[in-house]
Amino acid sequence: MPRALIVDDHEPTLAALAQLIDAEGYATARAASVADARLHLDLTKFDVVLVDLNLPDGSGMSLLEHARNAGTSAVVLITGQASVSSAVAALRTGVTDYLTKPIDFERLRLILEEVTRSAGLADEIRTLKDRLIESGRFGSLVGLSAPMQQLYGLIERVAPSSATVFLSGESGSGKELVAQTLHDPSRRRTAAFVAVNCGAISSTLMESELFGHERGSFTGADRRHRGVFEQAHGGTLFLDEVTEMPLELQVKLLRVLETGSVTRTGGEVPIDVDVRIIAATNRQIDQIVANGTLREDLFYRLKVFHIVVPPLRERAEDIELLCSHFLDMLAEKEGLQKHLASEALEALRRYTWPGNVRELRNAIYTAYLLADGDSIDTHALPPEIEGGSNATFDRSSVQIPVGTTLAVAERRLILTTLANYDGNKPKTAEVLGVSLKTLYNRLHDYGYWADSSSET
Repeated sequence: MPRALIVDDHEPTLAALAQLIDAEGYATARAASVADARLHLDLTKFDVVLVDLNLPDGSGMSLLEHARNAGTSAVVLITGQASVSSAVAALRTGVTDYLTKPIDFERLRLILEEVTRSAGLADEIRTLKDRLIESGRFGSLVGLSAPMQQLYGLIERVAPSSATVFLSGESGSGKELVAQTLHDPSRRRTAAFVAVNCGAISSTLMESELFGHERGSFTGADRRHRGVFEQAHGGTLFLDEVTEMPLELQVKLLRVLETGSVTRTGGEVPIDVDVRIIAATNRQIDQIVANGTLREDLFYRLKVFHIVVPPLRERAEDIELLCSHFLDMLAEKEGLQKHLASEALEALRRYTWPGNVRELRNAIYTAYLLADGDSIDTHALPPEIEGGSNATFDRSSVQIPVGTTLAVAERRLILTTLANYDGNKPKTAEVLGVSLKTLYNRLHDYGYWADSSSET
């Protein structure tokens, strides 16, 4: 039988919580102070500790380390509405979840169910750490630098909880992979992880994409469509570039977050959804409310737990590890292992990477295709990288050595143009003066590596 320790100096609250938690199949113990709770923790191993933030002899937060050392799997903070900010801050220090007074007993039941289901999460996260030491990988992420170690620590703390997470970071820094890594060791890992880029959907279609629609609700709606909230039910919904969402839809999104239900376009019956939200932006977080791109109330609803994803220039020591990771993936895909010559690796280290890891990935792929033999030298790198981070580079030109075959020259021109336009195929076809079909045929011939899941 799982065990729960309830720490609160208000006797009616203690009694009500104990009655409910007993009914959920837990053996409960009670404490009215920090000192009393420490005695219980020294004598008994508890699966979950529910502790009031303000106790007569100190803060409930002071019990966190003691509970950890005693082998407690989860610590749930109980706080007054006025102290929600303190509870949110506590999530960064390892609290599993928090409840506000008056306590929502249905939410408490859900937390207890999650605690029961998540008994193996700590072991899974320890496994991620072991793999990090062995391979430099933490879930879907790659890197051993200090900024990445700090990022892993934040993921470790917040992944097991139900807290909404707000990711900020430059384009190409790997925010979606961070979101995936938050989902994979969470209690929701057996349900769907659904990612949607709010900047890639037209404003006319976004409401239907998010919330779904009923058949016949508008011209062209020839069938019922389940929106991403329904698709992610029980799992995680990643809203990338959430600041690109029109303001009128932000109001509806806030309503969904507050009520836990969606109503399809053309529908009348609300549909309950249980979804953890991870939102992201590449904009400066201190400006998105000030300049009106995100409603203030929605911003604070989303930014329960904030994580900054570091740009590649701040973790240059990870470049060699990332290159090896990408080359191994290419070798598995293409059947030929290639390696970077020392001067090529040095050029990659010197470059400032304005496009971050996505730009590195594309540069490695282009170099892999252009390199003769199994060694990638500097001549196979994009010219701006080959010449160093301070080199002037005319993006309207491509450097092609005399003697290059037409097939190789065409491939370099196409791939460099595609990389210059951040993988935008319609724009690349327009610039090159070819049809989109022709471009797709060429990329298919090259085995173009366009899977976004490889972005780290």
